[in-house]
Amino acid sequence: MNAPAEQMDPARNDVERIVNAAHDALTDEMVARLAATWGDAITMIDQANRAGIGRALPALARLVENGDLERIAQLARVYSSAQDALTDEMVGRMAETIGNGLLLLDRASRGGADRVITMLESLNASGALERLAATLPQLLERLGMVQTLLQAVDDAAAASRAAQPSTGGFGGLWRLLRDPESQDTLRFLLDVGKKLRQGALGAT
Repeated sequence: MNAPAEQMDPARNDVERIVNAAHDALTDEMVARLAATWGDAITMIDQANRAGIGRALPALARLVENGDLERIAQLARVYSSAQDALTDEMVGRMAETIGNGLLLLDRASRGGADRVITMLESLNASGALERLAATLPQLLERLGMVQTLLQAVDDAAAASRAAQPSTGGFGGLWRLLRDPESQDTLRFLLDVGKKLRQGALGAT
């Protein structure tokens, strides 16, 4: 005798009962949603195939393995945070700064900055720029001394205009020569004259 179908294949009978129960539980709205989901999934798969995303998967896999994808995501988060933190005033200031920088570069280009750069390159090649950099502190110190000398001349001229006229005579000259400050000043001027004379003789 042949056994009933339920006794011959109980697993198949269970599957059929589950399918029937699921079919009874489905509503028209659920069926419509499932159909829309399947349609969207198929559309997405078709678009991915047309865009060649399959060829990009190995590169994405390497990015994941190397940790580069995580770093890219972190960089995107930093950029997004910076973008959120920017205010209209900050954006305006940055635009103004960039504009001023471009204007400065344009003026430098029109003013012959390229020729100045060429001169600096030639000075650097000849070693003159390095010597100038080494002697620049000493040169600035000498310029300070010259400025002090000129200021002293101006102060002395102002003091001389404000002073009482000299009485003249040998007595006045004697009092001037007996003054220690006058003697120091005269000695200083004599030393300066000697150094200037030595420099002039050395130059010839």
